[in-house]
Amino acid sequence: MATSKPRIFGLNLVIAGLLSQAHIVTAETLPSQPLLNTVSSQFVEDAVQQQKAEMWVNEIAGDISVIRYINKLAQIYRDIGYTPLWQDTRAADEFERQLRVLSHANVSSDFSSRYSLLKHFKLSNDWRQYDLLATDTLLAYMSYVETVPEFGRGWFFGAGVDPDLPLPSEMQQSLLNSAIETDRLNFFVAALKPVDERYNQITEAIAQLEQTAASQYWPGFYQSGIIRYGARLANPERLITILENLGDLPSYQADQLRVDQVKKYNVELVEAVKSFQERHGLKVDGVIGPKTRYWLSTAPKERIRVLALNAQRMRLWPAEHPSLLVVNIPDFGMSLWLDNEHVLNSKVIVGRPSRRTPLMTSSISSVVFNPYWNVPISIMRKDILPKAQYDRGYLYRNDFRVIRSWTSNEQIPIHTIDWRIVNSKSFPYRLRQKPGNKNALGKFKFNIPNDNSIYLHDTPTKSLFNKETRAFSSGCVRVEHADELAMILLNHSGVSEDRVNQLKARANTKTVGLSNRVKVHVIYQTAWVDGQGEVHFRDDIYRYDQFGRMSQKEEKLTNNFNE
Repeated sequence: MATSKPRIFGLNLVIAGLLSQAHIVTAETLPSQPLLNTVSSQFVEDAVQQQKAEMWVNEIAGDISVIRYINKLAQIYRDIGYTPLWQDTRAADEFERQLRVLSHANVSSDFSSRYSLLKHFKLSNDWRQYDLLATDTLLAYMSYVETVPEFGRGWFFGAGVDPDLPLPSEMQQSLLNSAIETDRLNFFVAALKPVDERYNQITEAIAQLEQTAASQYWPGFYQSGIIRYGARLANPERLITILENLGDLPSYQADQLRVDQVKKYNVELVEAVKSFQERHGLKVDGVIGPKTRYWLSTAPKERIRVLALNAQRMRLWPAEHPSLLVVNIPDFGMSLWLDNEHVLNSKVIVGRPSRRTPLMTSSISSVVFNPYWNVPISIMRKDILPKAQYDRGYLYRNDFRVIRSWTSNEQIPIHTIDWRIVNSKSFPYRLRQKPGNKNALGKFKFNIPNDNSIYLHDTPTKSLFNKETRAFSSGCVRVEHADELAMILLNHSGVSEDRVNQLKARANTKTVGLSNRVKVHVIYQTAWVDGQGEVHFRDDIYRYDQFGRMSQKEEKLTNNFNE
């Protein structure tokens, strides 16, 4: 990216450059002399006017280093007669709101700088520079919005937004020109935010949190140890104020606790903490331990950053739910919609941080009853073979079979393998687990075609769903209510309940294709607002939220928490 202003060349060089880009003509196709003179005159006039416009842009821009699209700015302001573009305060206010959220997300130093400069020019009443910078920023923002579907999964999960954004597409530029000509810039700008009510809910939550943080005292919470009902509080006011500021403790209760000069962790505070825990995906027991203390200690600025980051992620996720299954990784939850009706929620188990469940979009193609488990090579090498070497009976007890290859059903007798000399990395065979109660996939497997060999499935270890944090798998998604999911999906594809129950009762493996395929979105959302207006946060289990975020103190708190 060239951030410096381009030099203004002599008129003869401008004309020469324009003519060099024209089509080459032959004597036979050469227009008549009057027409050629007219075309040449038009070239000269356009070149002169464009040069004047660029000089005008450079004069106003001064030393604004972030100005990028000089030629396009010159064209826009030349076409509107060098009048201000942002006289419509509705358009300017809407654009600033969107930029503010993007700036809070800390995914782009370029947009953050632009937003800060716009505020500076506004406060200093430098409206010419404000107008020029706002238009240049609008072009960058249009390019950002347009390319999010292609690059957003990198930008919002660690990489940050590329500062070298090109001009938006010709189609988007045309739409902008039309909006300017018809005096509808405010509608054009409003359409740049996600068409998703959840985005609006998050931005409203950000505004409310900003207002509360600016007008209310916001203490830290530092009391160590495990705090249970009846425990003495080192500083009750800190806990009362945090819970009040976040909306978990009604103000009238907070005021009464202050009047009563409460010193102990009483019933009212326990109930408020339970509300707080529920909104943060914690065990709802009212006990303040390390995880609850971490979230109580999280500063409003950090909460705003996480909300803003997740607002940008809304640009990646589906806005409507005709028939859709959504797995939110950090929430350890799954939701299913059919024909715009919410029909199922279920807890899930996702990949551990060392074997992350990937973000992806696919569809459920079939349901497998009593599936075999073809053990992925990575899991075979890292997990199963070391256990087999240590315990010679492990494969027998867990119904594993050694087969020659995935294209062959020939079984290799387990006892014929010298496990003392087996090398996991060079093991020439494959492992397959029989259907049954010990099978890692449980009773159901849900095929979702993708390049990562990821699928949804049942599990025999149901007790793991009682855990608060459920990142245990090797990447696939285990579904607590897999039997209900199978029934609902098959019924939706015309398979009767009696037929599903017959298949469930059998011991053999059976794959049933779905005629009505349901879209699957595996997403990563660490903050959102629910249907009741409650703001939720979740632990960043894969540390996708961590870039550009923390003070040293906050980093230390997080490291201690993760240890």
